Amino acid sequence: MSDPDKLAIAAHLHVLLRRKTGRVTDTEWMAVNAEYAQEIVRFARQRAQEDQTPELAEWADRLDHALARRACHGAAQALAG
Repeated sequence: MSDPDKLAIAAHLHVLLRRKTGRVTDTEWMAVNAEYAQEIVRFARQRAQEDQTPELAEWADRLDHALARRACHGAAQALAG
C-alpha cells in the first residue's frame, strides 16, 4: 500500500476519532510510526466496542492491514537485500 493511501486511512481514522471520542491524533505520525499507529488501532477498537461504533473498528482494521502490508514488504526487502 502506498504512503498516500496509508495517510488517507490515518486521516479518516483521525476524523472519526475526533468526532466520536474527542481524541486528537497526529495523522502524519500515525502513517509512518508503527508503534503509534498500533496504539491508535488498539484505542479505536476499544472505543468501537465500548461505544458500539462499528465504523471506528472498520477503519482501525484498515490501518492495521496497511501496517501489516508494510511490515511484510519490509521483511521481504530485508531478505532480498
